[in-house]
Amino acid sequence: MPNPPHEHAPLGAHEDHPGWRAFLNRHMLICVFLGFTSGLPLFTLVYLVQAWLRSEGVNLKEIGLFALIQFPYTWKFVWAPLMDRYVPRLPGWRPGRRRGWMLATQLLVAGAIAALGFVSPREEIWTVAALTALVAFFGASQDIVIDAYRRELLADTEQGLGNAIHVNAYKVAALIPGSLSLILSDHLPWTVVFAATAAFMLPGIVLTLVVREPQVSGQPPKNLRAAIVEPFTEFISRDGWSAALLILAFIFLYKLGDVMATTLSTSFFLDIGFDKTAIGVIAKTTAFWASLAGGIIGGAWLVKVGIARGLWVFGVVQIVSTLGFAWLAKIGPSPAALALIYGFETFATGLTLAAFTAYIASTTDPRYTATQFALFTSLASVPRTLASAASGYIVTEIGWFDYFFLCALLAVPGMLLLPKVAPWSSRA
Repeated sequence: MPNPPHEHAPLGAHEDHPGWRAFLNRHMLICVFLGFTSGLPLFTLVYLVQAWLRSEGVNLKEIGLFALIQFPYTWKFVWAPLMDRYVPRLPGWRPGRRRGWMLATQLLVAGAIAALGFVSPREEIWTVAALTALVAFFGASQDIVIDAYRRELLADTEQGLGNAIHVNAYKVAALIPGSLSLILSDHLPWTVVFAATAAFMLPGIVLTLVVREPQVSGQPPKNLRAAIVEPFTEFISRDGWSAALLILAFIFLYKLGDVMATTLSTSFFLDIGFDKTAIGVIAKTTAFWASLAGGIIGGAWLVKVGIARGLWVFGVVQIVSTLGFAWLAKIGPSPAALALIYGFETFATGLTLAAFTAYIASTTDPRYTATQFALFTSLASVPRTLASAASGYIVTEIGWFDYFFLCALLAVPGMLLLPKVAPWSSRA
């Protein structure tokens, strides 16, 4: 079994876990604010910018190309070493490595979002493209440093719950650009809409100003070469090439089946006979709340049982939930079955995401948290891209019922790696 990157990063539960104190401390509140701040720029691109472009008469082909603007979220590990190496400083104020980068990226995200309201998509489409690219780049950079800060802030027994709270707050951020800002756009100019959306970065900015820099054991990289090379050499030398490849394979495979099962969910619901209203009212509403519940319950359970056992139990639940889609493909458009099956699936996704994110955090060395966390989360996002590209072709060839059985089978290889990367009895 690969050893942990440092002594205080167990995969199993501690005997002296903090119990209910884990739910009611300052660290969890910090995770709420930073999770919300982290999600806002991405959902602004996904929901608000798309609606803005379409309402301003931009054609669908150009809007589709705007999805490419999100590439920084996949490639953020490329510049993450810079955020491990350099410490932003202001005259008379040295906020520290993590707080300094958080404040800088938050201010830049807010400025880029607000600036969108001052350009016209019909007349300045390339300016819009440049500004949205900046929102994505600054947003991805913010994610790098927030992930690193959270890993260094949370105690070992807080990792599962803290990461679950962060992910849920991230999802809640979608309500601002995806709901509130769209409503405002029917009554106010786009300049005001984008300024109001950018203003929701303020809670995170204020939090960054008042929290403390986390204490980290070991020295950060002393030069840029060390910042680029050492995170990778440390990870490989920790337990050798074979252990490193096992961990990378697990990160790639663990959620592959679940991602493939959900990537075409809306098309699946339409194909088996549900109308758009049923999908919007039943599926999407149920999914939002079930996913939040799964994240919170999963994080709370991890406090007691530890990350390793959470990966085992939640992984099995994830496979069962995928098979539920196969059952729905057989029985057809039943509203009750839709609410039950899709609710259970998104609940299971919330559970596994809590354990999976905590596992990724536990594999990082505190000296190189930004680079290693960015690398692992980028790798974890690759299956989503592959699923989006291949799923439509596979469904066309084998049909929905067999497709979901295939998705369940694709979850098995990741589970088979658990005895090596996170044994059931693991305490470290």
